[in-house]
Amino acid sequence: MKEECGVVGVLMHDADAQAKPASLQIYYSLYALQHRGQESTGITVKCGETIKSIKGMGLVPEVYSKDDLLKLKGNIGVGHVRYSTTGDSKIENCQPLMVKYKSGNVAIAHNGNLVNGHDLRDELESEGRIFITNSDTEVIAHLLVKELLKHDPIESIKAVMARLKGSYSLALMIDDRLFAARDPLGFKPLCIGEISGGYVVASESVAIDTLNGELVRDVKPGEVIEITDSGFESYQMFNEKNAAHCVFEYIYFARPDSIIDGQLVYKVRERIGRELAKEHPVEADIVSPVPDSGITSAIG
Repeated sequence: MKEECGVVGVLMHDADAQAKPASLQIYYSLYALQHRGQESTGITVKCGETIKSIKGMGLVPEVYSKDDLLKLKGNIGVGHVRYSTTGDSKIENCQPLMVKYKSGNVAIAHNGNLVNGHDLRDELESEGRIFITNSDTEVIAHLLVKELLKHDPIESIKAVMARLKGSYSLALMIDDRLFAARDPLGFKPLCIGEISGGYVVASESVAIDTLNGELVRDVKPGEVIEITDSGFESYQMFNEKNAAHCVFEYIYFARPDSIIDGQLVYKVRERIGRELAKEHPVEADIVSPVPDSGITSAIG
């Protein structure tokens, strides 16, 4: 199932989590990423020894109430807004996808498309594994749990990445640890920010801006980040010769005030319009942009 979505992961220092619970930070981040998906949304937080979720169909302010969010007491969590281009629009496909397995819990928020998703699903189903969604994310979850039964989280994530072909930006909560991963080509955006009392990973920098945070940098293609109380640790898992970023992010999908891979989206759109005028000059009185994201290119 193809998806263009928004993902968020938040870790708050224990001392700050009472005043600024992770659930509220994730909520505000998802609100800033609402343009990336209006179909469904979910927030999953580690609450003591348990993991709790709120999910629903619809927009971010429709699904959550402040009272419900404050019941998700915890300092670490992940969130998701979904826009499916294929696949069913139903609550089963709403993310983050949470899995309980023999040794613990995993929650996954995923943006992207797996080219070999169907092949991996067939392989897993042949092993007797049962799927409850038609989402690529559940394929990732099954593969990850298989590895976690044998390895630590970092080695497990690396082993899964080695099997995935396609685009994926992931916010992962494995028990009480928060990770971010970006595919070796860096197709879909993912960035890290520092906020008052903690850290955030998100699809776009506007989520960090909403929390009055500071953009630290993009997650590099093929990189896994573990976010901790003291900052974050980087593991460069794969090094491709070339990147293959999604041009549609710059043309249409991202917010114009986001910085993606070091480029302000507004400025990129303006340059795209300038190049278009050079390549296809026409005698015209007006330039009519459709949709709104085309306005910046029209100005260019």
